[in-house]
Amino acid sequence: MTLYEIVFSGQLVPGAQLERVQANLGKLFQADAERLALLFSGRRLVLKNNLDKVAAEKYRATLERAGALVEVVDMQLPMEEVELAPPPDERGYWPVTAGPVSKPAVRPGRLQIKPRDVYMAAFVDVDAPDLGIAEVGADLQDPKPAVAAPKLDLSQLSMAPVGSDMGQAKKAAAAPPPDTSHLKLC
Repeated sequence: MTLYEIVFSGQLVPGAQLERVQANLGKLFQADAERLALLFSGRRLVLKNNLDKVAAEKYRATLERAGALVEVVDMQLPMEEVELAPPPDERGYWPVTAGPVSKPAVRPGRLQIKPRDVYMAAFVDVDAPDLGIAEVGADLQDPKPAVAAPKLDLSQLSMAPVGSDMGQAKKAAAAPPPDTSHLKLC
């Protein structure tokens, strides 16, 4: 099954007014001014991914009616290669001229990030899935399997009748009080 994603770069449908489109998208996405500024920053943003053809077309038509020009991109396109910046030398300086560069595979049409340093280069191949939001009160953990009761051999144990002596320690008999008959008070 072919999957698609909806990509927005801040472009408007010909003849659309920016303020009107921003208002429409604000209502559609329930977005505040900060998120709208991010949407219209000119950067290429994936609004939704892992859609089938019918759902992708529905999103495209809805966003086009709102005045936003979006691109429906096939997520299964063949990979193309992108150059990475070379790592810094042992002193921490970036080289002026680049030598051989490693080229990881990246899908065209998807957001491509050039790493700023060696640490960020480790995350080039990360492709985060489109995670949804669960309903209120939904159980997010997988159900736990039922725990089997341990098999115990209790055949050597028996039950005593109610009120019987179970072998508790007996209280020692109280000692008699001391004999004070030979004492006199003067």
